[in-house]
Amino acid sequence: MSETLQPDPRRWKALAFIALAQLMVVLDATVVNIALPRAQEDLAFADSTRQWVITAYALAFGGLLLFGGRVADLWGRRRTFMVGLIGFAAASALGGAAANTAMLLGARALQGVFGALLAPAALSLLAVMFTDGKERAKAFGIYGAVAGGGGAIGLILGGALTEYLNWRWTFYVNIPFAVVAIIGAVMVIREPAVGLNRNRLDIPGVLLVTLGLVSLVYGFTRAESDGWSDPVTIGLFVASAVLLAAFALVESRVKAPLLPLRVITDRNRGGVYLSLGMAVIGMFGLFLFLTFYMQGVLHYSPVKNGLAFLPMVAGMITGSTQIGARLMTRVPARYLMAPGFLVASLGLLILTQIDVSTSYWQILPGLVLMGLGMGTAFMPAMSLATYGVQPRDAGVASAMVNTSQQVGGAIGTALLSTVANSAGTSWAKAHAATATDPALFQLQTQVHSYSVAIWWAFGILVLAGVTAFALINAGKPEHHAEGADAEDAVPVMAH
Repeated sequence: MSETLQPDPRRWKALAFIALAQLMVVLDATVVNIALPRAQEDLAFADSTRQWVITAYALAFGGLLLFGGRVADLWGRRRTFMVGLIGFAAASALGGAAANTAMLLGARALQGVFGALLAPAALSLLAVMFTDGKERAKAFGIYGAVAGGGGAIGLILGGALTEYLNWRWTFYVNIPFAVVAIIGAVMVIREPAVGLNRNRLDIPGVLLVTLGLVSLVYGFTRAESDGWSDPVTIGLFVASAVLLAAFALVESRVKAPLLPLRVITDRNRGGVYLSLGMAVIGMFGLFLFLTFYMQGVLHYSPVKNGLAFLPMVAGMITGSTQIGARLMTRVPARYLMAPGFLVASLGLLILTQIDVSTSYWQILPGLVLMGLGMGTAFMPAMSLATYGVQPRDAGVASAMVNTSQQVGGAIGTALLSTVANSAGTSWAKAHAATATDPALFQLQTQVHSYSVAIWWAFGILVLAGVTAFALINAGKPEHHAEGADAEDAVPVMAH
């Protein structure tokens, strides 16, 4: 095995194109957010439809990621990577040209489908191309910075494109990204011939997990609009539990499972998937409510709103490349992940103090701490998530990292929006009698709802830190390779 996994001489050039593709996918989760009001005005869709522009992408992406990871193991990661890029670019062109709401929502769903092929293929290519511990730490540091900072970069880019061009360019901008990444894939990306999984596709597993994840995400989305006691909401959660339980049962019995249970029952990988999913709930909540706050209370333009997130992006890049990557080969992952999540939670604690008179300079320390903490934690999390997996499972292990992030993001958006809505309603009822200025009262109600939602995000991030510390017990990376499966494993640490 060691001879077949010799370092690829073009691996660093390949990393640049893989990171570019990952940036395109990650920023697409947020680049459209700032453009939504303009798109709504242009296509004249209702407020209730607005969230579906975000949810259509999240449902398709989150629901199909495991399928995409398995396809990468079956077809080959490079081929899957290129198909994902071409499809994503085509779906983006369709979204930019959308003449009506149905066309826009269809394009977003298609972006999610091809993103679900692209994201696990990109991460598993890194997992099989970088075989040296120190090089892997650097590669995953760069990749982790892109994955962690991409969402915030999307807000900046979305603001600039919406203000200076128009909302359609938040779709069209993906096309040059994809073209450059496709050219790079053709020229420099080569994957090792070993480690593909040629077993037949587990169709029952695909159907059960896709329907289960879609039901789960849609259930949270329904809860936001129709309440937790709505019969359809309850039905979706019950259906999700039944479908995912059936999926686990099927995977334990079929010969070639979509998700071999050995991938998630490993204590360290399971700990990464769980803690990372919880952390992303908190992070997406921050993006959502601070965007509302900056545009609605501070009256920032879309561009100024995007630029206001730059210190957080800088913190993420610093945490990932300067702290996470440098320390990853020196200390166990949990001593980076748990403190990283806790530092990020301190940032959220500062942001819970917002009110109608808070200035940007008062929230700036919170943004910096959030970026530093998440960047430091993301890097070893990404690396550990694919560490020790057999090469034939690299795609599906990579897909699980992305699944925990995407499902976490979709749940975070819906859950924290529900919390904010109910907190705002309760506060308004309690203080209506003392209101003298209707406009100020409405503003105070909104800011209170954001503050309560950020308190919840703070609690979830603390829980992510505790989970990482309690479950993850892997030593320093150089010690891992001595395990029983070292010869068959991809010695990697993910995001």
